Amino acid sequence: MAHRNKGATSKSSHSKKKPAEEPVITSPNMDSLGFQAMDSNVPGLSQVILKKLNMKSYDEYRSAMDGKKLGMDFGIRTYFDMFQKMEDTFKFCAECKKLPDALPDPRSLRRCKRCQNVYYCNSECQRANWPVHKKLCKKLRLVALDRLVEWLVFTGDIPFPTVTWTKRIQEVKSWEDWFSMQEHLEEKLSAILTGRYMNILWANVGKPKPEEGELLESVKRLTTDFQSRPITIGLALHAFGIDLYTKPVTVHVIGASHIETLNTRVTDYDELTRVFPGHQGIEVVMVGVNVVDGPIMRPPLTAFGPRGRVYLSSYKALYPDFWESQVETHQAARPDLVVGFHPGLHACLDVMEGWLPTLLLLRDYKIPTLFTVYNEQELKYSLKILTELDTQITGYGANPFASLKPEQVYSNPNKSPVYCSAYYIMCHGLAGTPDEPDMGGLDGAEDRGE
Repeated sequence: MAHRNKGATSKSSHSKKKPAEEPVITSPNMDSLGFQAMDSNVPGLSQVILKKLNMKSYDEYRSAMDGKKLGMDFGIRTYFDMFQKMEDTFKFCAECKKLPDALPDPRSLRRCKRCQNVYYCNSECQRANWPVHKKLCKKLRLVALDRLVEWLVFTGDIPFPTVTWTKRIQEVKSWEDWFSMQEHLEEKLSAILTGRYMNILWANVGKPKPEEGELLESVKRLTTDFQSRPITIGLALHAFGIDLYTKPVTVHVIGASHIETLNTRVTDYDELTRVFPGHQGIEVVMVGVNVVDGPIMRPPLTAFGPRGRVYLSSYKALYPDFWESQVETHQAARPDLVVGFHPGLHACLDVMEGWLPTLLLLRDYKIPTLFTVYNEQELKYSLKILTELDTQITGYGANPFASLKPEQVYSNPNKSPVYCSAYYIMCHGLAGTPDEPDMGGLDGAEDRGE
């Protein structure tokens, strides 16, 4: 049961390490920052999570995430146990931040009946919190529903089988366009709604099953969340004018963590083949110190494999070290495109300093690069940072294929939810480089590039 913290902290880090088999990280670790952020808002929440996972320390959590304790007993015996433990980690008073153990009766926490998401220790706290909560109550209901239905991503029910795009990428402007291309969409969605795991879910969560229409929209939101990353990569390949039909293409996803690699299957980016039928081969390498061991933990390609296929792999390292040990020695291909999903450049000085060697490497080697961010404020700060580094910004704006799944700020539920890859920044080389091509922006986006 891995938690995706969507607070102010983000993935990092890219500082130097000593020569060793395991990286020695001096910049903040993404998950440790996440745990710190939770405890700053709700003291003791990180210990609740560890207890529910049958762990004694953060180090045990990291070992499990790194795949070092494959046989670890999480104390889960039934589906009911699994869903109950997940729900228990959200049980704290949204007003006074008290956890169940801090109350005279730990069972006295009551859930908001409207959103089925946030909890209160008494009616006084609920009334005091209502002026803030009422603005987000309806949206937080979607968050609570998606949090449960997301289990169907791990069972393999979501996403449904997709088809080759019947339109060119520049003609597909939105998720509505994408769904309209899917053959037999109603039958595919119905199969998920009536499937075995959907029935197991609602027989064990201890919540009333929503109406079919609500479940249908949740499945569609989770489908966009799954497909957003590969399609955003596809949009970047098109926007930078990278030719996929005359030679194989390599994409590096930098700053990758458990968010991109936990339970990731080798077929999870096959939507790129639907976008670009007949391509000569697309290699996607996830690089980061927080990547998780699993099926895609395999070496990058030195010579590309079959045409028309996507090869997905991951490599546990800081990107400058990966570049030095793999790219410069020709153990891995030089990237045609680099993508960073939510690098969090704005989060804090330590995170920014950790990213600095990577940002300068991408700038100086003139690698086409795309970053995504959660909101306009993060977009503004990230643009400022990149501009101060004399990076050539070639486009930025709203991503037409951002995830439609709202993400709750874990320990601060009454903060407005965010959406993954909501905005993008494209950059290429050093600012002021002569004859710099105008790359434009992502088709369908509200482009605000120069």
